[in-house]
Amino acid sequence: MNIAIYMRLSKEDEFSHEESNSITMQRLLLRDYVREHFPQAKVFEFSDDGYSGTNFDRPGVQALLDGVKNAEFNCIIVKDFSRFARDYIELGSYLEQIFPFMGVRFISINDKYDSD
Repeated sequence: MNIAIYMRLSKEDEFSHEESNSITMQRLLLRDYVREHFPQAKVFEFSDDGYSGTNFDRPGVQALLDGVKNAEFNCIIVKDFSRFARDYIELGSYLEQIFPFMGVRFISINDKYDSD
């Protein structure tokens, strides 16, 4: 299995002083999850630091979506939905239509969501 992990920290998040949202803490959480549940997986890492989640005009998420289009991985794992997108209508479109069509499993750890 090829897995993409995606992390995002926005400027707004920096002011909340929530250490758990830092890129470093997200990376640790995601890599621990992959190690525990998918020990043989190859991991691709994508991140955006300082970008809002209200749109997809972010270099890391664009690279992630290019990987989806090129079938480079078959699973995406995020800390929670808000790290991937804060526009829940667009998020729903990816979860319900785009990722299933592309054969990509989506896991949001803190939301206890697994499209499989």
